[in-house]
Amino acid sequence: METTPLHPWHIAHGGRMVDFAGTELPVQFSSIVKEHQTVRSNVGWFDVSHMGRFRLHGPDAADWIDGLVTCRVTDLAVGRVRYGLVCQQDGGILDDVLVYNLGGDPGEWAMVVNASNRAKIKDWFLAHQKNRQATLEDQTGDTAMLAVQGPKAIALARQLFDRDPAGLPYYGVFTTILEGREVLVSRTGYTGEDGWEVVLPREGGLALAGTLDGLGVTACGLGARDTLRLEAAMPLYGHELSVKLDPFQAGLGRSVDLGKDFIGRDALLRRRGLADLPVRVGLVSGGKRAAREKDQLLGAEGSEIGFVTSGTMSPTLNHPVAMAYLRPDMAVVGTRVSALVRGREEPYTVARLPFYKRPAK
Repeated sequence: METTPLHPWHIAHGGRMVDFAGTELPVQFSSIVKEHQTVRSNVGWFDVSHMGRFRLHGPDAADWIDGLVTCRVTDLAVGRVRYGLVCQQDGGILDDVLVYNLGGDPGEWAMVVNASNRAKIKDWFLAHQKNRQATLEDQTGDTAMLAVQGPKAIALARQLFDRDPAGLPYYGVFTTILEGREVLVSRTGYTGEDGWEVVLPREGGLALAGTLDGLGVTACGLGARDTLRLEAAMPLYGHELSVKLDPFQAGLGRSVDLGKDFIGRDALLRRRGLADLPVRVGLVSGGKRAAREKDQLLGAEGSEIGFVTSGTMSPTLNHPVAMAYLRPDMAVVGTRVSALVRGREEPYTVARLPFYKRPAK
């Protein structure tokens, strides 16, 4: 099992370690609920060094990415980030990714991919390089990545960086110096809160963890990251996303530009018009038994109409929430269904996504 550059810090600070996509990571330090609530009300930090980090260089790098990712990147401004998906020929989702335009001459781009898909996406890109004047460098092992999230995250960043991230738009990115090291800072995250993520040289990971700890920032584990992203209805690969599902089923059509050519486009044009494919929905319950991944969803007649992909007792809302794939004719807000939770039917109602939105400033 692999470890991140921050592994010694996690062990020293009592992290409860688990295997996540082949990497040993903390699922919690204190409690999942406490860490979750800290991010919603204050600020917390996460080790996300397990995520794959690529750099793409060269004059053809933008066209290379554009031909493999559903979003258009050739019009992405320098200093901006865009969310997209990588699809196979039949439209099934290979991964969801973030693409960063770092500028420079002849062109430099960064990409963050899911940990479990890192080798697959690297191989996919190299298999479709087609003699382009561009290269892909996997920097995952040479770097660390931390996410600092919560309503006080931007104010905290002002104490660390010589550039104020408050001036960054959401999904903006800049390069700066932190403790003598060049780092990449983006106003991105996976919690539904404002915040930032930083990629820095491997040896800087422990130093930054110590700095954040000294500033009183709460260390958070994978458990809180999962409940936070679920409340914000952010899909997770292997749960809401897979090769058996397409972006339209997942409700991610806004990240698909059918006006350009990319692998999977023709299949998505065909699939977009199909009315019998299950679609991602939100579910809420007034009970106390949370539905979990793979729980069956039943209609009024007891027939199976879908399945749960993620579920939890929401620490913010104090009732169970879940994301699921449901038969399209049942995927209407207000529709009542039953979830088969540990052998017993529990009433759920189809709800709008996301379950939680951070308060407007």
